[in-house]
Order: sequence, then structure tokens, then C-alpha cells
Amino acid sequence: MKKQISILGSTGSIGRQTLDVIRSFPDRFRVRALTGHKNVAQLAQQVKEFKPELAVLTDTKSARELSQLLAGYSTRVLSGEEGLLAAAVCPGTDLLVTAVVGFAGLKPTLSAIDAGIDIALANKETLVAAGSIVTAKAAEKGVSIIPIDSEHSAIFQCLEGNNPKYLRRILLTASGGPFRNSSPEELIGVTPQEALRHPNWDMGAKITIDSASMMNKGLEVLEAHWLFNIPLSAIDVLVHPQSIVHSLVEFTDGSVLAQLGPPDMRLPILYALSYPERLPNSLAKLDLFGQELSFFPPDQVKFPCLAYAYEAGEVGGTLPAVVNAANEVAVAAFLREEIGFLTIPRVIRATMDLHQVLESPNLDDIFVADTWARQEAEGIIKAFMS
Repeated sequence: MKKQISILGSTGSIGRQTLDVIRSFPDRFRVRALTGHKNVAQLAQQVKEFKPELAVLTDTKSARELSQLLAGYSTRVLSGEEGLLAAAVCPGTDLLVTAVVGFAGLKPTLSAIDAGIDIALANKETLVAAGSIVTAKAAEKGVSIIPIDSEHSAIFQCLEGNNPKYLRRILLTASGGPFRNSSPEELIGVTPQEALRHPNWDMGAKITIDSASMMNKGLEVLEAHWLFNIPLSAIDVLVHPQSIVHSLVEFTDGSVLAQLGPPDMRLPILYALSYPERLPNSLAKLDLFGQELSFFPPDQVKFPCLAYAYEAGEVGGTLPAVVNAANEVAVAAFLREEIGFLTIPRVIRATMDLHQVLESPNLDDIFVADTWARQEAEGIIKAFMS
């Protein structure tokens, strides 16, 4: 029987690569729902190929255009947040791939968990902002959260068959981004085009900028904390420029297991979709001959976003949601060329310093904190621009 897959964010980088995997296994997977923001042409093409029950564009005008393009097709077209939530719980779905970027992934992921649908998680912000709520709800509903991020997939695979009580430490690898060898002075004039040139991975714009600032690794530290129920103090980051060792785990006896592979997101996507099976495939295989594997500590002075994420995780409460929101706003402003690259961490720090942390927040508290942080970050950016 085919596994029924719905994808939130099918027009983005992870979503497109997920469909590439599904395309290679037509006898194993079927698409139930697809969503995007406003890329009408791409979603229309995906619908015509995969024939899902439901297609959603969160931009209402774009959804109307999509309906016109799909006249004669049986696929239902919806729009807005209501449509996104409907796609998350599309009847018959076995696995929801949450590949939307940012805080927008939280509500639909929780809706799917409430409906008892397993999650293939590529939206790290869901756990960053509301990790305690999401993991508790998943445990209550008996829902599996299978990570798609290459680092967390690596950890997940290394822990398979091992008792988690023997886990001592996680070693989370980072490429270091395009500026790992740049001096602080060289970062002053960095342009969005330069920051978007990731040396190893093909990712969306927001995640690529986060990689350049190392905030992406900070968010992944917080994600790992919730996924694997391990203290932040037991999660270390290693800069590994080759992106071949995707992460490592150390056990109490000193043994270290690592998962290796070429830097191709389709491998962890396939593992998440096929879990607990491993499917033979035509993807490029790792060749270690002639490869140099190197590891360095991260420079948290040059890249303070990583330190801010650790701090937010240690403080807890609403602070991680605030850090995430401020980062989203700052990255968007940088991509619009309204602020410089080095202003991104300044916006995050200023927003953190203004926030009155609420301990043990409920879901409403997290949404309030997110809204507050976005408004404050926008004001801080305007002050920097004036």
C-alpha cells in the first residue's frame, strides 16, 4: 500500500526535493496535499503531475489564479491560513512533510499532530518556538516526529537501536557557511548575493542567510534539544566545511557514532519518507577516497547568533520564540538590503534585551511573544536605518 504524503511548502527547496524523491518511487508514495505561498506556476505544474486532493496557496490572489489554471482538474484549491491548516489534516494523510519556512509552520504542525498524523519535520522553528508544547502533544497523541534536517536525521539514525539513556553528547556539524574564513572587517560590506552563495547546500534564501550568520546552527541546537530530550550543555557544534559527516553522537562509554553522506538533502528526505525502511535509490553515493575531513570550533564572537540561540534555550520560556521572530524579521530586512549583514545579530540582541521573559508559556503566550518580537524588531530596524 502506498504511503500517503502531504507537503506544506512544496514550492520551496525542501518541498521540491521531496517531490523529486516521490517521483522516483511512484509505487511507494502518493501525494495528498500540496501548499505554497504565491508561486502559482510552480504549484500548478506540481498539481498536474501529482494530482493531489488539495492544493493551497496562502496568498489569496494567487490562489484565485491557481483555480483558473486548474479548471477541469479534480484538485480542490484553498487559500490563506485556513487552507494551510486544511492541508495539514488532509484526510488519508499518513505523513505530513512540514517544509514551510519560519514560525508559520507551528499551527499546521500542531493541527496534524492533533489529528494523529506523523510528522516529517523540516521546519525547525516549530520546535524552537514551542518545543515543550509540540513534543508533549506528540507524545500524548502517539505521533512520531521524524527529522528531515540532515544533522538531525544523522543523530536520529545514529540513535536507532541504541538506548537513549546512554547518550552522553551530541556533536552537531556545521559547514560554517560562505564566510567561515572571512575577517570581521570583511563581513561589514557583505551583500545578500554573497551571503546566498552557500558552498555546499542548495537551500532557500532564509535558511541560506541563517547558515551564513550561523543562526541556522543555533536554531538546530534548540531543535536537537527537544527532538532528543538532551540538555543544551550536552550539544556541541563542530564546523565541518566538507558537509560529509552530518553529525555525531557520543555515548557514556566514550564510543562515537557518525552518519556520513554526500551533501544532498534528498537522502534524509527519503529516509524520513520511507522510515523505518531503507530504499535502494539512484542518488550519488559517498566516495571517501581523496576526501579530507576537517573540524573546527565555531567562532561565537564573529558569529554571535549561535551564542544567542544557546542563551535563549538556557533561559527558556518565551525567549526562544522571540529570538526566532527577531531573526526572521532581520533576515527579511537584510534580503531587502535595508540593513547590513552584521546588523542581523544586533537586531536580535536588542530585541532579546527588551523582552520580559514569560516562563512556562502556553500556546497563546508564544503567539503573543512572536507578534511582540516582530513589532519590536521592525522598530529597531527603522532606528538603525534612520
